[in-house]
Amino acid sequence: MDDVRGSVQDFQPVSGPSQGERGRHVGQITTQLREAIRSGFYVNGDQLPAERELAERFDTARSTVRKVLLNLETEGLIERRVGSGTFVRCDDISMSATHDIVSSVSPLELIEARLAVEPHMIRLAVLNATANEIKMLGSILDDLEQCRNDKEAFTRHDSMFHEWLARSSKNPLLLHLYQQINAVRGHDQWDAMKNKILSPEEIDEYNRQHRAVFEAIQRRDMVSAIRHINEHLEKARRDLMGAASV
Repeated sequence: MDDVRGSVQDFQPVSGPSQGERGRHVGQITTQLREAIRSGFYVNGDQLPAERELAERFDTARSTVRKVLLNLETEGLIERRVGSGTFVRCDDISMSATHDIVSSVSPLELIEARLAVEPHMIRLAVLNATANEIKMLGSILDDLEQCRNDKEAFTRHDSMFHEWLARSSKNPLLLHLYQQINAVRGHDQWDAMKNKILSPEEIDEYNRQHRAVFEAIQRRDMVSAIRHINEHLEKARRDLMGAASV
């Protein structure tokens, strides 16, 4: 097997970014690593290089690598094990099961699941998020606010923002549930919805709501954080249902 796909440590990026691109190419690196997994260069159970090594290979910051790994984890392609590293978890059975769920979920069912999960997730994030997790959440939000004219980039960073909220809850089962929600949100069938909904003005409004949630978590203001996430999800409900009826 190793003779066919090469050593895990031999993977090199197709092309590195120029100095001016440092910190702004999360999507490029995510695409390259995703294709390395899907093409079989990395197979289920392989350990990926450490963050520091990936940062060196792609000539980027470790914070960028963390966002890339969060993207891949959101897609269900990797898992990070505390104290052990990052491992590929791209097996045919789990991918097939996810596809079956995704293909049968309606917009209303998706938003109902989010309304059931996210307010409690936010409550736990207010209680449990560390200073570093809040800092990372702010960094993802800063990137989100640069995406008003790029629907694809907004969608990626939006998924990262909400999954980081789940991670900050410190509840591994909630995190797993939210990763399944993100798998549905990221599936190809939602592209038409996204294209109908995400104008620059709508992206601005979503980001105002994201900022309100973030600032409430920073203040450890549980009541405001839950109110803002409910307002955010109700807007998403209206927008999704409106797009589905067109």
